[in-house]
Amino acid sequence: MSKKAAAISFVKASACGNDFLLVDFPRAERALPDIAALTRRICDRHDGVGADGVEWMRSHPTADVEIRLINADGSEAEISGNGTRCVAAYLFSGRGAEKISIQTGAGLKTCVMTGQGQSEYEYEFEIEMGSAVVEAELSVKLGASEVRGIPVSMGNPHYVVFVQEFVEHWQDEAADIQRAPGFKQGVNVEMVAIDGKHDLRARFFERGVGETQSSGTGSCASALAAMATGRAESPVRVHAQGGTQTVRKESNSVFLRGTARLVCRGEFFVD
Repeated sequence: MSKKAAAISFVKASACGNDFLLVDFPRAERALPDIAALTRRICDRHDGVGADGVEWMRSHPTADVEIRLINADGSEAEISGNGTRCVAAYLFSGRGAEKISIQTGAGLKTCVMTGQGQSEYEYEFEIEMGSAVVEAELSVKLGASEVRGIPVSMGNPHYVVFVQEFVEHWQDEAADIQRAPGFKQGVNVEMVAIDGKHDLRARFFERGVGETQSSGTGSCASALAAMATGRAESPVRVHAQGGTQTVRKESNSVFLRGTARLVCRGEFFVD
């Protein structure tokens, strides 16, 4: 008789096309302690469920939940604004609390429900992302050429490049930037086109994932870099392939607003 495979329960959620699997970590770690390997398998879009990453959830003594973000390639990230919002949607659907505290690798984040989305399982939240660090313009050499961008820290590293339009194969340039020796911890790359003082378009190339349809911290970094260089004013609507998020700055705090939708729940079988 064959041994019965262990099953990892998950909920899949999406925030503006940035998709995550939400897993109860204490249960999963008993089945397979190698969290990086399991994340790579379950995020595979052919032989797994498919996602940009997994938010591993566990209880926390003072917050509603603690999360650990592992990217699709098995690497760990400090935070995802969109992933955090997906966790908030999951907790709201089960508890109904409109204010949710989430301990992330970049500190405690508070999510406040601001409205219902277009479906029963879609919710809008605003997250207080805390403070950010916007640095001076930095030149990065890419072979015989160079690119100029604005480094921004949202608790995780970003590099914002302003463009007139998105050129074909922009992803290749973004990947080259990520490999630049100056970014010791890697970097999330944003290509940003300005449409007005309160509107910009962005494309995202994230550590451990590659191109994504959206990014919460990337949207914040894009808006803040635009504000710091006089290209935009708060609030800023960040339009991406997966949808629009709004970033506002109040004193030294950054706030991110957008939707998150619960997609499905299921089990992943571990051999």
